[in-house]
Amino acid sequence: MKNIPEVKLGVIAVSRDCFVITLSERRRKELCEAYRAAGGEVEEILTTVENEKDMKKAVAEAKEKGCNALTVLLGNFGPETPETLIAKYFEGPVMYIASAEEGDHDLFNDRGDAYCGMLNCSYNLGLRHLKAFIPSFPVVTAKDGARLLAEFIPIATALLGLSKLKIFTFGPRPYDFFACNAPIKALYDLGVEIQENSELDLYVSYQAHKGDKRAEAIAADMAKQLGEKGNTWPEFLLKMAEFELTLLDWAEENKGASEYFAFANKCWPAFPEQFGFEPCYVNSHLTSQGIPVGCEVDIYGALSEYIGTCVTGGSVTLLDINNSVPQNIYDEDIKGKFDYDITDTFMGFHCGNTPMERLADGKLSYQLIMHRLLETGDPDFTRGTLNGDIAPGEITFFRLQSAADTSLHAYIAQGEVLPVATRSFGGIGVFAIDEMKRFYRHVLIEKRYPHHGAVAFGHVGKTLFDIFRMLGVTDIDYNQPKGVRYPSENPFEK
Repeated sequence: MKNIPEVKLGVIAVSRDCFVITLSERRRKELCEAYRAAGGEVEEILTTVENEKDMKKAVAEAKEKGCNALTVLLGNFGPETPETLIAKYFEGPVMYIASAEEGDHDLFNDRGDAYCGMLNCSYNLGLRHLKAFIPSFPVVTAKDGARLLAEFIPIATALLGLSKLKIFTFGPRPYDFFACNAPIKALYDLGVEIQENSELDLYVSYQAHKGDKRAEAIAADMAKQLGEKGNTWPEFLLKMAEFELTLLDWAEENKGASEYFAFANKCWPAFPEQFGFEPCYVNSHLTSQGIPVGCEVDIYGALSEYIGTCVTGGSVTLLDINNSVPQNIYDEDIKGKFDYDITDTFMGFHCGNTPMERLADGKLSYQLIMHRLLETGDPDFTRGTLNGDIAPGEITFFRLQSAADTSLHAYIAQGEVLPVATRSFGGIGVFAIDEMKRFYRHVLIEKRYPHHGAVAFGHVGKTLFDIFRMLGVTDIDYNQPKGVRYPSENPFEK
């Protein structure tokens, strides 16, 4: 299932009327050729913008060609008003970049002065309160511009996705997990819709899906994903497939004007006893398909997961920043092998929602914590989780969160999952993030973040930072390197 947008990018060149228009047109052509040579697809908008009539014509041409994101190239100084109005009249993300001067061209006749024009472009965007993306250094050659176009694609994907996203919830946010509670008003500020539903709605709908023949194909896909070794209880798959079908049908029937969706569902304590299984593996199976499911009605966790899905184009997960690494595991498997102190490490865990492809050796299992609480004897209705150590590799731990006053805050920390056995249960891994000890105290605790964090598989901090900035988030924290003090950090601490 395709649950994220497909970006179709267009490039519009702009030209100040007292500059040579052919300079902008040549530079636009060279930019598009460089991007295509690097493997990208782009629509070259042939209308060059010198005035407002050109602007409307160019935007119309971009829409006719199916573009849902634009790059505006200042091939020379650029017309300040018409170029910024592109961001007003085009319905989609817009990036502004400018052409650097080429060393092998005549600086009398072929000097564009776009280095100067970008300053006035930014100023005029601000005057009109228009949101547009300007890269960290926007004045580039065609080759470097092609790289910026490629970096803009995941940013545009996330912005488009969020503008048409609906998050469905089932059940009240757990009282005993109060950190999962956060005001939903900020979602509307982002353009995200939310539909809150009761667990009874979900149960009634699930009952109506029992015996639905469409579930057989989902069960077969689950069996294929789990494999012979991981499919511990084949008889459980059909009932879980019926539940997945319930969620998919609910989204299709209720997404309304939205195009994309995610879930944030209550999963304990009533769920397993009434439904007959734990929903964790269903959550992971949906997340594998690009449909994140936030555990414990973690709405902002689901939102963060969806952003990670847009950025990476792959599956993500939601984990507790859970427990410290015992000294014996550190001494045996980490010390001297990896350049981390024990306080740089921790275990990220959740009950079994991490996608199968992100586990080193996953298998269908039971939820040990709920089994202690709800059952005696062998596990029955607490079965349905996905257990296994998370596969080693680069990760980005991050979260977008609303505070009590509905302001938005975010953190981003790049690190890795180490190839170290956890000796524990659930979907779990040994994580390492430089200076985690200080980040834990002066960001996670100091800024009052909840225990859940989204995990993207890969280093995507740069893209996430740009997205959060575009969303208007001004408080974005990261793990400060050694020697760079946090505002709350005691300067006399040794």
